[in-house]
Amino acid sequence: MTERIAVFGGVYSNYLALVAACRDALARGAQSLYCLGDLGAFGPHPERVFPILESYRVTTILGNYEESLSSGRADCNCGYTDPRDNHFAQISYDYTNRNTSDSAKKWMATLPAMLRLEFGGRKVLMAHGSPRRINEFLWYSTSPVAFLSRMLGEHRTELLLVTHTGLHWRRSLPGGRDVVNVGAIGRPPNNGRTAVYYTLLTHRDGLEVEFVPVVYDFERLAREMRAERLPEEFVETILTGWWTTCLEILPAKERAAGRF
Repeated sequence: MTERIAVFGGVYSNYLALVAACRDALARGAQSLYCLGDLGAFGPHPERVFPILESYRVTTILGNYEESLSSGRADCNCGYTDPRDNHFAQISYDYTNRNTSDSAKKWMATLPAMLRLEFGGRKVLMAHGSPRRINEFLWYSTSPVAFLSRMLGEHRTELLLVTHTGLHWRRSLPGGRDVVNVGAIGRPPNNGRTAVYYTLLTHRDGLEVEFVPVVYDFERLAREMRAERLPEEFVETILTGWWTTCLEILPAKERAAGRF
């Protein structure tokens, strides 16, 4: 029997892309939808995300944004170290905090930090940054096989699904194990295109992983961002597909693939 699930992360208040991704995943036969956190940030009107998650029955876990908002932190705990990254992260967090209701923050406090399930006979672990730390960045170029194999062994899983970096990738490991960064649907993956991506996982004879591009009304999102007086740097990313902020955290290979 074929099993199929859709997993995405980094909604970043992009409710237009969220709706488009949910509809697309269901049209492709996804039996369940999962979100790995970071519902707010970058985009406008964070409250518009929550009814969409409920309507499409999206199972959601805790991201660093939800952890911070629900606990009253003063910052997003994004894990950045560069002052420029932290400057824009603070603008993003402060906007999301001001525009997220107390009831939504209480709901966030109920979300699990991780989720375990079985898919295609495999033990699956879903986490935001990593099973070790909610804000850990797992980049393809800096996550070698030995390191990931050890992590999967320590956390007793055969398929690890994460997000947080905003860049999707898959690495297959010995013993039929895999690590998949499902990417983000809130903004493009720094590739010069306006589409965003979610991950479709299918089990037939084995595991199939597809990174699915989602076309949505990005021009409308950009207009709403400007109306909310969010930084023009955020808007430029939505319109061009190139990251203009949160770049300093990128390893050299990932940075070289972008425009800036």
